[in-house]
Amino acid sequence: MNFLLFVVTVMVVVIGVSILLRDSRARRALAGRPKQESPREILMRRYAAGEIDEDEYLRRMSGLSQSW
Repeated sequence: MNFLLFVVTVMVVVIGVSILLRDSRARRALAGRPKQESPREILMRRYAAGEIDEDEYLRRMSGLSQSW
């Protein structure tokens, strides 16, 4: 009976540790990803960087504001 309790305890500990390690790896993988920008944020960043001019910025921002 004591041996069975020992085996079950070891199994629970091993499963618990493996779950914790898997979750820890998943969190680190997510933390390494760049934050996803919304279309508006991308547009603002491109305008600020000079990739698009004011007319293009306003036209595209207007298009984003419309609900299709």
